[in-house]
Amino acid sequence: MAAPTLQQPSFLLANLKADATTKPLLQRCQDLVKIIDDYPAKELHLIFPWLVESVFGSLDGIIAGWNLRLLHSRSNEYNIVMDFLNPSGPMMKLVYKLQAEEYKYEIPVNYLPGPVKACIQEGVLPDCPLFHNKLQFPLSGLLSLNLALNPFEFFMFNFAFCLITPKIYPQGQHGSSTDSAYFVLVDTYLKYFLPSEGSVPPSPFSDSRGSVTAPSPRSSSVTFAGYGVHSPSLLKHHIFHQPSVNADPAAQEIWRSETLLQMFVEIWLHHYSLDMYQKLQSPQVKLALLQYRLSMSSMPCQPHAPPGSGTLHTYQVLLPFHSPPPLWGLLEEPFTPTEEHVLVVRLLVKHLHAFSNSLKPEQLSSSPSAHSHTHTSPLEEFKRVVVQRFVQQKLYLFLQHCFSHWPLDASFRAVLETWLSYIQPWRYTGEKTNPQPDQNRTVPEKWESFVQENLLMYTKLFQVFLNRAVRTDLVNAKNALMVFRVAKVFAQPNLADMIQKGEQLFLEPEHVLHHRQPRGYLTPSQGGSYLSSRQKVVTDMVFRVKSHVYALEGQDCQYKQMFGTELRGAVMKLIQIIAQARQTAKRISDHSSEVAANTSFLSWFGLGSSDLNNTFSGAEPEESGECLKKTHEFLDRALENLCQIFKLTQGQLTQLISNLGSSQDDGNSKQLPDCIQGETGLILTDLGRRQIMNGLRRFDIQYQGDPELQPIRSYESALLVRLFYRISSLVNDRFGGHMNALCSRPDFLGRLGRRYLTDHDSSTKLKHSPLSRRGLERNRLPRLSLRPLASYRTMLLLLLLYVFGALMSFGPVSSTVVILAGGLLYGLVMTLFGDKLKTH
Repeated sequence: MAAPTLQQPSFLLANLKADATTKPLLQRCQDLVKIIDDYPAKELHLIFPWLVESVFGSLDGIIAGWNLRLLHSRSNEYNIVMDFLNPSGPMMKLVYKLQAEEYKYEIPVNYLPGPVKACIQEGVLPDCPLFHNKLQFPLSGLLSLNLALNPFEFFMFNFAFCLITPKIYPQGQHGSSTDSAYFVLVDTYLKYFLPSEGSVPPSPFSDSRGSVTAPSPRSSSVTFAGYGVHSPSLLKHHIFHQPSVNADPAAQEIWRSETLLQMFVEIWLHHYSLDMYQKLQSPQVKLALLQYRLSMSSMPCQPHAPPGSGTLHTYQVLLPFHSPPPLWGLLEEPFTPTEEHVLVVRLLVKHLHAFSNSLKPEQLSSSPSAHSHTHTSPLEEFKRVVVQRFVQQKLYLFLQHCFSHWPLDASFRAVLETWLSYIQPWRYTGEKTNPQPDQNRTVPEKWESFVQENLLMYTKLFQVFLNRAVRTDLVNAKNALMVFRVAKVFAQPNLADMIQKGEQLFLEPEHVLHHRQPRGYLTPSQGGSYLSSRQKVVTDMVFRVKSHVYALEGQDCQYKQMFGTELRGAVMKLIQIIAQARQTAKRISDHSSEVAANTSFLSWFGLGSSDLNNTFSGAEPEESGECLKKTHEFLDRALENLCQIFKLTQGQLTQLISNLGSSQDDGNSKQLPDCIQGETGLILTDLGRRQIMNGLRRFDIQYQGDPELQPIRSYESALLVRLFYRISSLVNDRFGGHMNALCSRPDFLGRLGRRYLTDHDSSTKLKHSPLSRRGLERNRLPRLSLRPLASYRTMLLLLLLYVFGALMSFGPVSSTVVILAGGLLYGLVMTLFGDKLKTH
């Protein structure tokens, strides 16, 4: 059917648009409930696109809609919105009512994720079957392609797209809360359409055939290549390639579950860069190559063929038509997921694990070849393959992008927990077990296949995390917590052994596998032996791991072992940085204690520390004593877990820490960070950056502006500072030339003038950048400075001198003359013997 934009104007739509600006939300929802119940599908069809846009906002972000991402349970409109958008509510009832009539609604291809959009615009069939047989080709050309979606797909597309649409939030609000209406709705939809217990509730509406119309079944010739393949049985048969959707009522209803999941995965996760796309190449090529490799492994002894042979014909069959390579520029899209986006993805991951783990044990243990649709429901089959086939590849790319581009701050915790949730499916089994600490909870053997089929999720992302950890300020308790969390997860008993075994399977030479099976795969009744059956299992495991790595990293990937020499060296480096951070945290804590102990009444007069903030370099505002204790605890436990994972003894750990040498001495905090001399000044090295982040060394930060214009200190009188500045400015403007001439003389008077009229510390300053050096030259001109007289310390000293003069029977004038004479005498002595005193 044609798109809604081509229909005749609807008076119902006009009335609803008018009410949207005048009536409150409660009354509008009540009116919509009556309209959905009373009006026929023909009228409702015309208002559906507008209603979806008014709820979720426009795809370009101009129309905000109901702001589901900002609507919280504290709002008065929260319950109204939740009731209206509930899976059994009026909005979904409207969707089913339109679904029974097989209406279609158009979505511009430009709003699809970059890789999908590039494939479609180049005439290549996307790897996701969700977009198959839905393209609308207009007369204006390929640049205005649209997708024709059924009502359920259209609704879910807009709902999913609402999360990634750029929003302009009111000041003081942000959309990262897990109690927002959008977050709760995602959780509700997942539990309804992907139930862990029971089946998907049937839709309340029926068409003339007695059931809501499901989308047309996909052709069996369309290969489900985009979601990975892990065994020969999955290559030959797919559970969703049904000859007829009406043959089984359960199979007819499961299309909603599949559609919802595919829409969430495609919209939220299907974003990656040009480099990643080129590395992965075409998914059809990956499938063809994998089919070839598996067929070679199942054949009797054959001569080896080159890796690329035998794949060209399959590649030509799988592609619907030939086309030139995609325009790589179309794949470049700015993709910066927000914390809210990542939290919703984590919710999806956790629910999919719970959904998959709800598979009945007897069905989980049976072989795939023994399955038939008379014994196993489509929903149970869906649970079996949902994580590996639908989520794995795109989530891996999503996490890899976040690991590489996320800022080095504590907000990375959302990404980290999403990763840790995926690689721990045993946490979401729903089993009632005695609560145990994670260190004592052994990973069951049944999860070994999951670890092997997701090897890169453990090894490659662990390597990327190491690269982040060594560049992070581990003195910060939040960053230290993240390192501890990762080490704690990987230190679970049995997990490191599973990962190591998976790496050994991947590194198994292929020619050895072929020689292991000279007679093919024969059962004992066919003259074979139980040993040959075991070899078949090992060979299947090898190809399962290899296909997983090749599917995610490409055929020419250079795999780095997690327990290899290179990564072990990186772990040693991290351990040293952790040790440095521990000592820095202790030094900051000790320094804070000393400052607190030295605080006294005399500091009010400036006799204490002159540091403006009395803080140690490297300390942040949240680095209080309690936070520093947490930092030390997290880093200690992280060290223990890392030693457990990589089997380091206490002697090796002690040797590593002792190798830090002088970098752990307290005196090093006064040295410059590691730098190299560049054309414009000093340039920090990677070692220098880590020294600064961990507080081991620091630059001597000094005020480089006009000393007279420094901020007024707490130990200075603001009134006197301003008064003396005006007086000294008048004197300097009037007699500046004379003072400059006096200080330029090479004789004793010139030296005495420089003693009183110039900055004595100018010769001891550190190296400066070229830009600041010019400003310093202007500030070094001879001038009179009366600002020291505005200090409470100076005033107290003068008061004590006048009191002492009174005790000696000196009047105020006599005391003033004596003080000035003493100051002059001090200047004469320092001018005559100052250089000799410095040498000594």
